[in-house]
Amino acid sequence: MAAVTIRNLSDETYRALKVRAAHHGRSAEAEMREILELAARPTDRVRLGSLLASIGREASMSDAEAEHFAQLRNKTPAEPMRFE
Repeated sequence: MAAVTIRNLSDETYRALKVRAAHHGRSAEAEMREILELAARPTDRVRLGSLLASIGREASMSDAEAEHFAQLRNKTPAEPMRFE
């Protein structure tokens, strides 16, 4: 797991974090982790797989239409990447 150091955090901000942490019943470090998690990975974010699945459900294609698209798809295997 990664470790992060936050430099130049004002004393006022640190005190506010400690108060907020105490209000939530956790340490200042745990509070900071929670704040960062919510900021970086919000619970209401759009997930690509779920979005694509919902679009597919809304499209309500027939089996014949799906087969037509499958026939049009390029099935040639991709060339491997070169890192030269």
